[in-house]
Amino acid sequence: MAYVPGVALLAALVVGCSAGADGNANGADSKAGSPTVSPAPPGKYLTLPAPCRAVPRSTLKDLLPGAAELPGDQQDKVLRGSAAVTYDTDRKVGCTWKSDAPSATRSLSVDFERVVSYDPAVSDDDRADTVYAKKEKAAGLSSSATPGPPEEKDKKGKESEESGKAKDPADADATGSADPSPSGSSGESGQDTDGTPGSSSTPEEALPSRILDNLGDAAFLQDLPKRAGSTAQGHTVSVVFRTSNVVVTVRYAEQPALITQVPDGRELQEKAQALARKLAEALSE
Repeated sequence: MAYVPGVALLAALVVGCSAGADGNANGADSKAGSPTVSPAPPGKYLTLPAPCRAVPRSTLKDLLPGAAELPGDQQDKVLRGSAAVTYDTDRKVGCTWKSDAPSATRSLSVDFERVVSYDPAVSDDDRADTVYAKKEKAAGLSSSATPGPPEEKDKKGKESEESGKAKDPADADATGSADPSPSGSSGESGQDTDGTPGSSSTPEEALPSRILDNLGDAAFLQDLPKRAGSTAQGHTVSVVFRTSNVVVTVRYAEQPALITQVPDGRELQEKAQALARKLAEALSE
């Protein structure tokens, strides 16, 4: 008589466990329809290039006049460059080169920053775009700029009004980030550079800081002529661009040997942009 209830009890326990498992499964199924947040996609780049090998030697010889004339060992040392100190080469790397010629000293630096977002709702690309936008703003530029601010007209006068609406932001950026060109030539050169990029009656004068097209996902150029009141004629150009989750900065500068010599700002800009485009192409390969 005690055996039959024992079997019945065992059967009841088995049925109860099965029902519980089914209940859990059903519960899980009932939650499957609840909204879920998909993590943002990762950036395209997981590593960075070796910075001191990122620029071909032939390009370095063109950017660093005087290096090609150096003896073998000295030339190798100059073209080898100096790697920037970094504690995470998967996130940030850089390299600098410097060459002394009788007429001037030229220096070049290239920096790569790979941006990673630790917020699953924000992609690496979006985070990199934020990093890039801060650099653009610090340079006094904005890719969404509208015609120049009121203070620009105060500084430029008629030049700002005649240069055309499309070029007002670039003019405003130039005056916001650097001193105008040497006195007595700003108005005339401003009209030439604003209207027809690539032409100027004074070749040493550069185009103003501006947003660049067809370079990575976003790019800008910052032109930094000599500081006001300084006797040194140093001139620095920076090109910054973003491609996916990597932000690249190219800095190219010239310091003439004599204070009476003025660097060719237009040449510096052209060569810095050409190098930036080569780096962008290399990254996309």
